[in-house]
Amino acid sequence: MSDAPYQVLFICTGNSARSIMAEALLAHLGGGRFVAHSAGSHPTGQVHPLALATLAELGVPQQGLRSKSWDEFAGPQAPVLDFTFTVCDRAAGETCPLWPGQPMTAHWGVEDPAAPDDDAQRQRRRFLEVALVLKRRIELLLALPIASLAPLSLQHEIRAIGQH
Repeated sequence: MSDAPYQVLFICTGNSARSIMAEALLAHLGGGRFVAHSAGSHPTGQVHPLALATLAELGVPQQGLRSKSWDEFAGPQAPVLDFTFTVCDRAAGETCPLWPGQPMTAHWGVEDPAAPDDDAQRQRRRFLEVALVLKRRIELLLALPIASLAPLSLQHEIRAIGQH
């Protein structure tokens, strides 16, 4: 890996909540060391309003966020990825495209905060809980001495983060 910022893709099925929040959190916390992206295997085409509200509550910018297909990251114009993280179990079980750069991959699954719920307050709380789990995992990623770790050690570390 070079001195260029690391390219990271967060993947979820709908790309409307979890992967969007992870993208925004890494972009905000990464200090220019990372370029964050997100995509979905079957994108909904819109960002969940509670994902945006949760990011705003955490002081994380939301401009430029959009629901998009993972196909955007598999073509010749796509950035060469260093890392891909699945954040939902369904996407983790799907056959992913071939990503440029043969990135390191890990599953960082979290519950779906956008699952229908009759209790609006409970759903808002779920969004915040998921965002905080993703934030903690991203902080652990940011604390890794990426450039000095051997590839197998780095792969082990990023997978272990998903267990926290």
